Amino acid sequence: MSRIVIAGGGLSGCLAALAIARRLPNVDLLLIEQGDTLGGNHTWSFFDSDVPPEIRWVIEGVVASHWPAHEVHFPRRSRTIDIGYSSIRSTELDQAVRAALRPDQIRLNARIHAVDANSVSLDGETIAADAVIDARGPAAMPGLDLGWQKFVGQYLRFDRPHGLTLPVIMDATVEQIDGYRFVYHLPISPTELLIEDTYYSPTPVLDQVALRARIERLALATGGGSPEVVSEESGVLPIVLGGDVDAFWQDATVPRLGLRGGFFHPTTSYSFPDAVANAALLSEQGELTSEALYRLYRNRSEKLWQERSFFRILNRMLFEAAEPGQAYRVLEHFYRLPPAIIARFYAAHLSGVDKMRILTGKPPVPIGRAITALRRSAA
Repeated sequence: MSRIVIAGGGLSGCLAALAIARRLPNVDLLLIEQGDTLGGNHTWSFFDSDVPPEIRWVIEGVVASHWPAHEVHFPRRSRTIDIGYSSIRSTELDQAVRAALRPDQIRLNARIHAVDANSVSLDGETIAADAVIDARGPAAMPGLDLGWQKFVGQYLRFDRPHGLTLPVIMDATVEQIDGYRFVYHLPISPTELLIEDTYYSPTPVLDQVALRARIERLALATGGGSPEVVSEESGVLPIVLGGDVDAFWQDATVPRLGLRGGFFHPTTSYSFPDAVANAALLSEQGELTSEALYRLYRNRSEKLWQERSFFRILNRMLFEAAEPGQAYRVLEHFYRLPPAIIARFYAAHLSGVDKMRILTGKPPVPIGRAITALRRSAA
């Protein structure tokens, strides 16, 4: 019987553990997390079209909030798009994993010092395994040219209804600061709302004090009154502009999942669809060794790198071709397209025709700057 140790109980590690528990119940599984709960402090969102029906079993039983459509707002374009949208919070993921795994299959409050192909080293203990999967979250990304998506989000509870019924995925009508800025609204209930203030920025520096003040002003503008801050989350996520995927993997010795393995949408940083797909793929493997799984996930990462090269071109346009304060025009231009193309964009499954449609029309950025960005993308 194979023994698999998953180092890291975030999204990708938890979904991998769920997939093993559900499809490979005879595997000796251990999920190790340094925190006192699984999933950390995050909200993960995805569109209905992001996760194919044949692998939705991975997230069965993980309670999610769902809406039948979502909205976007730009200075010259606002739309309601009939693509369903769901969100899962860390607490819901934690509950689902605890329900699916036995208590002896979960180790919390465990500081991981090192991982290799056949062991995980903790404080004063070494755990042997046939396969070790490194899902500990983001680390250095050698060989990649990056921009950043950074945000602060607050779950707020109002005394009166806030008035929002659908998620607002992007509201770029706000003042443009520190790159492309937009606000994200997630209406959990008539009196509960998540507001995230988000920036596509060339630097990873996050001024949480300033963003909290901006969120407070945004909350008051809803008309729901002065809200209670129930919880807060923040993040600094990579946006890939270019680089060398071989260099990214060159120092790896074990299979990697999540951001650590480069498994995220190049433009949005959404990691949920890749996490579900990787978990389902794990459950299909006959050889459960570190060596076999390393080859599996490195090959998949390299394949996705090639398939998703178009998104790196768009990222260059967003970060380098747009004039200061005008980067929102790249997304404003994109959202003229039919819902089917928008869905394929977020699922990272664009056709050749889709790519042509995205790039046609009046350029949203100056031609000269666009040509320079395109040349850099091809380099």
